[in-house]
Amino acid sequence: MEFIATARGRARGVFFGWWIVVGAIIFQTLQTGLLQQAYGTYAVVLHNEFGWSTTILSVAYALQSVLTGLVGPLQGWMIDRFSPRAVMRGGIVLFGFGFMALSRIDSLTGFFILILITSLGSTLAGFMTVTTVVVSWFERRRSLALAMTQIGLSVAGLIAPIVAWSLSTNGWRATAFASGLIVLVVALPLTRMLHRTPEEVGLRPDGDSPRPLLQESHSVPIEARQATFTAREALRTRAFWFISIGHALALFVVTAVTVHLVLHLVNDLGYTVGQAADVIALMTGIMIFGRFAGGIMGDRFDKRYISAGAMFGHAFGLIMLAYANSFWMVALFAIAHGLAWGIRGPMMQAIRADYFGRESFAKVMGFSSTIIMAGTVGGPLIAGIMADHFGNYTAGFTVLAGFAVVGSVFFLLATRPLPPAHAEQRSVAQRAPATSLT
Repeated sequence: MEFIATARGRARGVFFGWWIVVGAIIFQTLQTGLLQQAYGTYAVVLHNEFGWSTTILSVAYALQSVLTGLVGPLQGWMIDRFSPRAVMRGGIVLFGFGFMALSRIDSLTGFFILILITSLGSTLAGFMTVTTVVVSWFERRRSLALAMTQIGLSVAGLIAPIVAWSLSTNGWRATAFASGLIVLVVALPLTRMLHRTPEEVGLRPDGDSPRPLLQESHSVPIEARQATFTAREALRTRAFWFISIGHALALFVVTAVTVHLVLHLVNDLGYTVGQAADVIALMTGIMIFGRFAGGIMGDRFDKRYISAGAMFGHAFGLIMLAYANSFWMVALFAIAHGLAWGIRGPMMQAIRADYFGRESFAKVMGFSSTIIMAGTVGGPLIAGIMADHFGNYTAGFTVLAGFAVVGSVFFLLATRPLPPAHAEQRSVAQRAPATSLT
């Protein structure tokens, strides 16, 4: 409480939830930039040093995704049972020391073991944990807050040229060790600000008045905010499954690009690692713009239509990359894919929070992660296996573009579910006059 009071005093009237968003940006930047976005660049170096195939490297990335999906329900329970702060701190320790230990490996077995330990830490200290906190601190401005949070995912791409430079200059071992040290030094102190809900510190979502408001405007209706689903109730709705499947199909594209973009640009198109990093930087810059655009649109328009439109952007961009024979086609890919990814990203969590409420959000996301896992595992594997078979990424990227088009249909069909029966009964009970028991 003392820390919150101090921070609020320094904020000069700025709602403390926005400072949590700033912290979340830093968490996301470190977690994504040093591991996920950098993995493709590490893959090139490890492929050259150890001779490991693209399939092996894809399997290693896929196992990270499997781990994230399997841990998801447990992570959601841990966040609710202990606190986001406790889960975040445990994850940071695993992530930081795992990265430092990874710098010492000399075998494929050691690589697989330590990449899984590092990924477990990254998962616990990453997306679900920070998103749960942000969702709880915002309602009317939820899409914008999530969009700003995910700027960390975009800024992480700007780290790619720095990681590439360090890999070339200092070697991958020194780069990995330094990455782990940076995580421990920077991220651990920031966990002090992670309070689960604004009510814990005497505030309300969006910084609204402590007194209940009779009218609240914008895109999230009052009745939607009052309806709270348990995880079990959410699992029984069509919306839960359609959103999760659409999200998984989007991640077929996103993860395949994350793992294989640098390999494709270097091995198939003849780019240098530095030039490939510049393409990532262009894509990331466009993605940052898309985050802001998606956050603003998501608070005003139907998130289903926005998500469906973004899926076509993914598909178009991947087709440009698959058949690229000049830089302008690569640039079109970077623009289309970056814009689609930026706009769609905030929608995935905001629509779940709008539909199912914030009380069980961590558990809902945890169960969603087991479905999403299909995309995070399947995308890199399909692209890697087909590249090894055909000698290039054209066929694999084309197939994955088709998956994106199919995903748009699932988003369009994911209409808002009716409030659960217990929420309606609770609402009626709250409005009914109190009676004495005699």
